[in-house]
Amino acid sequence: MATVIPFQDLEFSPTATLFEGGDELGVSTFVTNYERGHGPRLHKHPYPELFVVHAGSATFTVGDEHITVAAGHFVIAPAQTPHRFECAGDDTLRIVSVHPSGAVQQTDL
Repeated sequence: MATVIPFQDLEFSPTATLFEGGDELGVSTFVTNYERGHGPRLHKHPYPELFVVHAGSATFTVGDEHITVAAGHFVIAPAQTPHRFECAGDDTLRIVSVHPSGAVQQTDL
């Protein structure tokens, strides 16, 4: 039987929805929406993180690298690498980030 969970039931903050799959699924996902100049703080994880830029454009900082990408791109931050992103345009940025862990493990820097 399928499990259906409305985004509103998983609201993490005003800008983010968080699904954690636990032992059953082993993956966690953030769905985030940010306006120009906004995004998460610099942080790192013990695993790589996959970002799907779904709408808008984002400037990513991954280690010492700064890249700007538009919707329709994937970005991967390696494990233990400090990273962040922020909305780089006038359109709302929507990013889905995938964590290969049943629970998000994050160290804010």
